[in-house]
Parts: sequence; structure tokens; C-alpha cells
Amino acid sequence: QVQLTESGGGLVQAGGSLRLSCAASEHTFSTYVVGWFRQVPGEERKFVTAITPNGNVDYRDSVDGRFTVSRDDARNTAYLQMNFLKPEDTAVYFCAAVAGDRVRYAPVSYSYWGQGTQVTVSS
Repeated sequence: QVQLTESGGGLVQAGGSLRLSCAASEHTFSTYVVGWFRQVPGEERKFVTAITPNGNVDYRDSVDGRFTVSRDDARNTAYLQMNFLKPEDTAVYFCAAVAGDRVRYAPVSYSYWGQGTQVTVSS
């Protein structure tokens, strides 16, 4: 059982930056695909980005060029650097993990989830 803990959310003005962290409890973290999702009330959880064990990444169009996903397997931690934030980026952000080697886009594809961290971007 992998436990994931997000941190780094908060309130930021439009144009600002935040870095989210996702810390895993397992040393086998290096064999997992890590995904980031976001959710606003009343809407489904949406794919933001993901990174595979060998570093392949993909992003949703609206964040491509502004967000960067990375991982430090020695620390069992993944990161989401968010720059040039916009009010429409406001959401609860979740990290998720699944064993494998390719990017997964659907929430149902992931086995483990963190509790989420709130990101609020003011205009």
C-alpha cells in the first residue's frame, strides 16, 4: 500500500507560482507512474500531467508551457511546478500513482491517491 501526501498548495495572485510536492511512503516509488489531477466543486477530476519512471511526461493543453512535473526517486517525491498561474487553475490538486511505465490519463487508472491540496489563484 502506497501512501501519498501532497503539500505546497495555497493562495497566490494571478501570474504567480507555486510548487506542489507529493511524498510517497514506499521506496518502490521509482517504479510508479505519478499523475497530477485537479478538481473543482461540481466537476469531475481532470488530468493535469503525469511522469513515468523513465521520465516521459505529458500535460493537458491548458497548462502546457506553464507547469512542469518532475520526480526525485531518491526522496520518493514528485513535484509540480506551476508558473504563470491563472484564476482558472484554482482547484484541489491531487497526486496519484500506479505501477507501470506509460502515462495514464483517466483517474480510474491510478491505484493510489493523496488527500489533495487546495490551490487558489486570485485575479
